Amino acid sequence: MPRGQKSKLRAREKRRQARAQNTVEEPASPDPSYEDPDQASLAAGMPTPPNKPQGAHCTFSHTHENTGAQNQDEKSSDDSDDIENWSKDPINHKVVLLVQFLMEKYHKKEVITRADMLKCVIKTSKNHFTEILKRATEHMELAFGVDLKEVDPIRHCYALFNKLEHTYDGKEEKMPNTGLLMMVLGVIFKKDNCASEKEVWEVLNMMGVYAHKKHFIYGEPKKVITEDLVRLKYLEYRKVPNSNPPSFEFTWGSRAQAEISKMKILEFWAKIHDTTPEAFESLYEKAVKDEEERAQARAAARARTAAMSSSHLKAITSSSSHAK
Repeated sequence: MPRGQKSKLRAREKRRQARAQNTVEEPASPDPSYEDPDQASLAAGMPTPPNKPQGAHCTFSHTHENTGAQNQDEKSSDDSDDIENWSKDPINHKVVLLVQFLMEKYHKKEVITRADMLKCVIKTSKNHFTEILKRATEHMELAFGVDLKEVDPIRHCYALFNKLEHTYDGKEEKMPNTGLLMMVLGVIFKKDNCASEKEVWEVLNMMGVYAHKKHFIYGEPKKVITEDLVRLKYLEYRKVPNSNPPSFEFTWGSRAQAEISKMKILEFWAKIHDTTPEAFESLYEKAVKDEEERAQARAAARARTAAMSSSHLKAITSSSSHAK
């Protein structure tokens, strides 16, 4: 992008933030319970699209690949500006606090209410509650793979639901690793159902997740995807035959194949890129085919169950007739 155009964009961003600062009042002394001393870590932990700078966590907009040559120093400077601009936005500041609040409620298995969110987090920014809640909901979905839904519209109570509806150990205190799992399953799906370990980490690296670097949200990512999710049978991690030096690859595990549709994974990836599943034409066709095959399998299973029930009922009726 030409330097002149970048300068105009930066100026436009500064004007937008100035307007936002004039409209969003910050409390003089935020509730210490939800004022993380290192909020940048929480923000930096949010997964972002592969072509998106790690600091731009709120829009998750679909971006196009930059075809022009760009000086690396200039790129680093631009990314730093994006991160700084994002963190200075008072609405984004509230988003980070609200995500932290929701995480704590999830850990403690406590009811989430609109009143508590307004009292403990939003405070004097009530006019922006809808936008703050929307962005926080996106973060919870993409980072943790959980949906925030209103379960009581009268009392305005909310609950967090795991997108994949699978069960983790009840003793687990961390947020579920569903978001990380869905990212890995998406890479495997894109690579024709088998992805090398290198290909998986290339994508995760672009989203700020590294094999040998502890992640604020996912803990030890390499352990999660090569041990924990393998043990739960959501992933298969195996050595490539005759590879020298040894290399490894990932495929969907048996539990993932049984519980998770390709369309659900594609919808997740489309949301990361702020687009629709249809935008990934070839993958969408495969996902539709998978949906049809799953529907046929469910219909066949229902038919078998109905036939067995009918046969059992006839046997009972026949036995009763002979007894008389």
